[in-house]
Amino acid sequence: MVKIILQLYPVLPAASEEERAALRPIGRNREIYHETLLGWHDIIKAADEMGLWGAATIEHHFWSEGYEVGPNPGVLNAYWAAITKKIRVGQMGYVMSTQNPLRVAEETAILDHLANGRFFVGFARGYQSRWTNVIGQHLGTRATTSPSAAKVDPARLFGKDVLKKDVDDDDINRRIFEEEIDIVVKAWTQESVEYNGKTWQIPFPYERGVDDWPLGKFGVTGRLGAHGEVDAEGNTRRVCVVPSPYTRPHPPVFVATAGSPESAEYAAGRGFIPLYFTSLDTALTLGQAYVKETNRLGRPMALGQNQALVRMPHIGDTMEKAHESVMKYDSDIFRNFYAAMGRHKVEPKDVVKAVTKFGLWVPGTVESVRNTLVEEYKRFPSEYLTLIYHYAQMPKEEVLRQLHIFMKEIKPALDELAEYPAEPSVAAAGGGQ
Repeated sequence: MVKIILQLYPVLPAASEEERAALRPIGRNREIYHETLLGWHDIIKAADEMGLWGAATIEHHFWSEGYEVGPNPGVLNAYWAAITKKIRVGQMGYVMSTQNPLRVAEETAILDHLANGRFFVGFARGYQSRWTNVIGQHLGTRATTSPSAAKVDPARLFGKDVLKKDVDDDDINRRIFEEEIDIVVKAWTQESVEYNGKTWQIPFPYERGVDDWPLGKFGVTGRLGAHGEVDAEGNTRRVCVVPSPYTRPHPPVFVATAGSPESAEYAAGRGFIPLYFTSLDTALTLGQAYVKETNRLGRPMALGQNQALVRMPHIGDTMEKAHESVMKYDSDIFRNFYAAMGRHKVEPKDVVKAVTKFGLWVPGTVESVRNTLVEEYKRFPSEYLTLIYHYAQMPKEEVLRQLHIFMKEIKPALDELAEYPAEPSVAAAGGGQ
């Protein structure tokens, strides 16, 4: 069975660019945002009833233009866990070059409990400088679009001439990202942790520990806390991050990549699930790097196994109707955000051609979308398929229509080819992953 994940990108809707300008900054429009949340509730409940594997959203900040108003995915995950029964909830994902890893470990462990193990965690590196550089300033973070990704796919939307600054920023971003995830995993899986890195010292200061903790000095922590948490003098030498996750050893972890082989290899080394926001050819390149690394480590995986592909289907009664759907719901964000991020100007008349070339969009009739995804699956049999819709620019009713069609008329054709077994229900005790 192919595991389907619904990923909704929260786009506050406007009928036209002129209306978006008239409502500026639409990202702070409380009535529109509130209406978006109410519809989101209905979509998540419907996805649960339709049998999707998971539901996710994103972490992005400061979107005054209203294109990706997703500042706190964990709060949404907690709410979704309360209103659903079977679907897994998570995010794609926490941007770890801007986070406090101990806070992320605590938050995600609690979310895993609230979801009774129906939870997954996504990690991303951060490519939007407006907010990544601001929120990550105390870590020294710089936003990045990986230079190596441009080498894999020179025609990618964010492709640009690679400068030394790009390489340096990418190195800094990746170092912080990997260091923070190391800490999160330690906090999930170890009774107590210590860490001495370039960005984080745990405890702080690392060399002498926390020397003014009264419960250490009076022996309370030594008697009742984690083993080795304090030394003989009562100084804090390790910290015990509570609670531990419900799932053992921890929830499934996805790592987003837009084309970087290093990210695929990193995911392979940690047993994580790479999430490919790429064309099929680039996904094949990354998937082969993933497989090669798992083989080298003695944990062989088949191509597509433990990997996820992202697609944006637009299903219409005719090809013309599908193209109309792209124009109505995705043209604004594609031209004013995706293309502009890559410093490209795309005219409205060229949007359908541009998104088709990009490789993530799959517009067409039921038959043509099914055929396209089946042929892609034959080449790259991904265990997970993530469907992205730009809700609420695409209204709730249309998202539900698209999902119903996909689950009823397209997913069965993929399942016929899949060799991945259906997952059992999450265990009632001790977590199920």
